Amino acid sequence: MPSPCPNFTDEIFTSEARSLCVSLLRFFSALAILAFCIWLSLHPNQPSFTVVDLSVPTSNNIQNGSSSLTYELEIQNSNSGVYYDDILVTFFFGQDPVADDVISSFYQGKDKTHHVRQDAKAKNTQIWSGVARAVANATAQLKVSLATQVRYKTWGKKSKHHGLNLEGVVPVGSDGKISGKKKNKKIKLHHASGKRKAFKKHHYKV
Repeated sequence: MPSPCPNFTDEIFTSEARSLCVSLLRFFSALAILAFCIWLSLHPNQPSFTVVDLSVPTSNNIQNGSSSLTYELEIQNSNSGVYYDDILVTFFFGQDPVADDVISSFYQGKDKTHHVRQDAKAKNTQIWSGVARAVANATAQLKVSLATQVRYKTWGKKSKHHGLNLEGVVPVGSDGKISGKKKNKKIKLHHASGKRKAFKKHHYKV
C-alpha cells in the first residue's frame, strides 16, 4: 500500500507556492500603483483655458470713446493644485495686437473651475476702425493669445515652473459677441504655433 506522505508533502509545497505567488502579486501590484502615482505627479495634466464670453465694441461704441473689450475665461484644473504666475492675455486682429490684459497670479485647488471676467485695454485705437468694420459685417475674427508660467502642487511641494503658450480664434458677430452655429459658444485655447510662441516669449518670459 503506497504511503500518503508524498501526497501530503506535495500539497504543502503547492500551498506554499500558491501563497508565495499571491504575496508576489500583491507586492508588484502595490509597486505598480506607486509607480503610476509617481508618474502622474511628474506628468501633471495641463489646465484648460476656454473663452466663454467676449464683448467687442461696435462702431457706435468706438465713436463714443470705448477703447476696451470685455472677456471671460474659464480655467479648469484636474491636478492636486496649481500656482499660476501672472497671465498675459493678448487679442490680435490679423497680425496686429489690438488689446491686452494681465490676470494677477492665483492658486487653484484640485478639480476647481475658476472664472475670470476682465477688460482688455486697447493697444492701438487706429486699428479699431478695421475691427469695427469687420464686426459690422459679421466677419471679424480675433486671435486670443495666452502666456503664463505654472507650478503644480505635488506631494505637498511646488514643482518647477512650466510655461504655457496657448491661442485660439474667436469669431465675432455683428453684435460684438462670440458667433457660431453652436448654442454653447465657447472657444477652448490650444497650444500655440511656433511663430506665435516665439512672439510671446519675446514679450513675456515663460
